[in-house]
Amino acid sequence: LKLAQTCNGVLTLASGDPEASIQGLVMLFFSFFRTLVDRNVQVTVELKNDLCITGTLQSADQFLNLKLANVSVNDPDRYPHLLSVKNCFIRGSVVRYVHLPAHEVDTESLQDSCRREAKQVK
Repeated sequence: LKLAQTCNGVLTLASGDPEASIQGLVMLFFSFFRTLVDRNVQVTVELKNDLCITGTLQSADQFLNLKLANVSVNDPDRYPHLLSVKNCFIRGSVVRYVHLPAHEVDTESLQDSCRREAKQVK
C-alpha cells in the first residue's frame, strides 16, 4: 500500500495487491475521518459529477458518507440553485476526492497505519 499527499493536501491510496483487504482500509480511513470530525475541519469534497462543495465536516460513517455544515459551492455561477444550501449529506459512493488542509493530516501516522494493515492482509 502506498499513501501519498499532494501539495494541496489530497490523499491518495494505491495498492499493488488486488487481494488487499478493502474492509480494513475503509475502517482505517473511517477512523481517520472521525478524528477530523472531532476537530471540525473544513474540507472540500469533489463529487463524481464535478461538483465541489466546501464545508465543515460534521460526521462520517463506515460507508464514508459525509455530513457537511456551513457549505458553499466552489462554482456558484454553474450551480446557483445550491447557494441557499447550508448543510448537506453526501453519499460516499459519489465522492471522487476529499481535499484536506495539509496541516490537518499526520501523514507519518497514516502511512504507518496503512503499512500495519498491509502486513495483516499478507
